[in-house]
Amino acid sequence: MSGSEWYPPPGHQPAGPPPPPPGWTPPLEQRPAWAPPPGAPAYPAPGMLGAAHKPGALPLRPLGLGDIYDAAFKVIRFNPKATVGAAVLVAAVAMAVPMLAAAAVTAALGLTLGGNAEVSSSDDAGVLLAVGSILVGSVLQYVGLVFVTGMISHVVAAAAIGRRLSLGEAWAATRGRRWRLIGLTVVIGLIWMVTIVALVVVSVLVVVLIDVTAVSVVYFVVMGPTALALCLWLWIRVTYLAVPALMLERIGILAALGRGFRLTSRQFWRTLGIALLTLLVTSIAAQLLTVPFSIAGMVATIGMGDSVAGLLVYLGANALGTVASTAFVAPFTSAVTSVQYLDQRMRKEAYDVELMAQAGIASA
Repeated sequence: MSGSEWYPPPGHQPAGPPPPPPGWTPPLEQRPAWAPPPGAPAYPAPGMLGAAHKPGALPLRPLGLGDIYDAAFKVIRFNPKATVGAAVLVAAVAMAVPMLAAAAVTAALGLTLGGNAEVSSSDDAGVLLAVGSILVGSVLQYVGLVFVTGMISHVVAAAAIGRRLSLGEAWAATRGRRWRLIGLTVVIGLIWMVTIVALVVVSVLVVVLIDVTAVSVVYFVVMGPTALALCLWLWIRVTYLAVPALMLERIGILAALGRGFRLTSRQFWRTLGIALLTLLVTSIAAQLLTVPFSIAGMVATIGMGDSVAGLLVYLGANALGTVASTAFVAPFTSAVTSVQYLDQRMRKEAYDVELMAQAGIASA
């Protein structure tokens, strides 16, 4: 051994990667829109401070089910304006616009709002008001919630490093990605439409062309579970994580779908289980929140008699129920999905190291 060689003493453990130099920040093109500017405090949200590797709403490590749900609730709790506020605003506007239009149509047709006009004498107007309000409100709400989902993706990513976003900051973070978000939504809708139409067409052809009842019965017995499995696979592997990937990475629409596909590789059953449990929880919560409004609307309608005004009251009560359920369902579902996205990146790409650097935590 030459004098210039050096060997570590017994029991010596090599040090980890050196921490970034003081004052180092990632290049501008690598910094997310919600990242704090250079020189800003590492923890601008004191209420979300935690342990050394939990600067924000979630621990920077692979997450379990309890961690994911806990993080989702914390994100909503510490960012109510950017989560619940955004969802309520979108749902309220989406429900108010068709309701006001329906009231205007009622007034223009000269229908009595006091409850004197029988629905039986104005069936066409009543059906038009009901169907039109539901369709217009649903379309507006769907489009609005697409942007809410994108905003919450940024809120969750910021909360992971201890930052709290306001409603305006969350909206500003989506700048440059909004049209792509709409495009992604259209592509996902087309994927589902093509899949459903193909399943229906094949089923119809089997019924029409095969004149054997036993064969048709066997086909539907096999096709039912197969179609369900295909839909679940498309939901999780193709569409589930595409929105967070699009919003938090500088990629296009097809690349976002590919990212979601790769991130759920070998994680299908775990991701599916959490997604189904979240769907069950939010469905029950939505029913509990909407049923009282529906009952109130039915009681008010009975008290007003069979009138167009009663129909409007019933639609208004249901609209309020929709707003109430959306205030919980949309933020929680979006937050869980975004946390799962971060979890998969931490599992597969050591993304927790990058989050630690963004939070100002030196790697150990």
